[in-house]
Amino acid sequence: MDVRQNSVYSAKLAEQAKRYNEMLDHMKYIAKLNVELTTEERNLLRIGCKNVMGARRESWRMLSSIEEKEQAKGNEVNAKRIEEYRRKVESELTSICNDIIQLIDDHLLPSTSQCESCVFYHRMKGDYYRYLAEFKVGIEMEKAASESMKAYDKGIKAASKLAPANLVRLSLALNFSVLLYDIMKFPEKAFFHAKNAYDEAIPILDNLNKESQKDSMLILEILLDNVRLWSYDILEN
Repeated sequence: MDVRQNSVYSAKLAEQAKRYNEMLDHMKYIAKLNVELTTEERNLLRIGCKNVMGARRESWRMLSSIEEKEQAKGNEVNAKRIEEYRRKVESELTSICNDIIQLIDDHLLPSTSQCESCVFYHRMKGDYYRYLAEFKVGIEMEKAASESMKAYDKGIKAASKLAPANLVRLSLALNFSVLLYDIMKFPEKAFFHAKNAYDEAIPILDNLNKESQKDSMLILEILLDNVRLWSYDILEN
């Protein structure tokens, strides 16, 4: 078993043990070999990143909610303590996001020649700038949102070569529409982008094999849920 295969095996083992920081470290090691990642390796990297970030994003949301409640009660001492804790989590989130974005820019994008991988990495880069925009404020938030938009735009241009029902293309469409709705506060643009992605994919879904069809359907269901939710929001306003 060579070094690359060993790292993949170790990443899978860490995933089973739910030790996601170690899983991510193994996949970052492979990425820094400056090689074209396989689909399996890409997905292992995505899972590691998602779980390392997901726990801290949930911590941030929880702390922000508790902080607001303490402020509403007038408990300034407690609110201050929670604010300090929240800022610690924000520092960790910033470090992780910047690390992943640099990994994409320095190693993953320069090492890929495949269209789907290119779309995957631009989507991923857009995601991590979007995560920064979730908690940054002022100019820092605007910059993160702008960089997220740029990354998604590059991904969308590259994705034109993929089938509308392709899983990576659909995931990009979903995540970009979330940026438009949640961060940019453009509900109509989010609605039409999500609806367009859904409408383009549905007619050719049967062309996919069963496994790919199942994966794409999961994204399509989320897109449809968002389209319905956002349509109510647009009508109300």
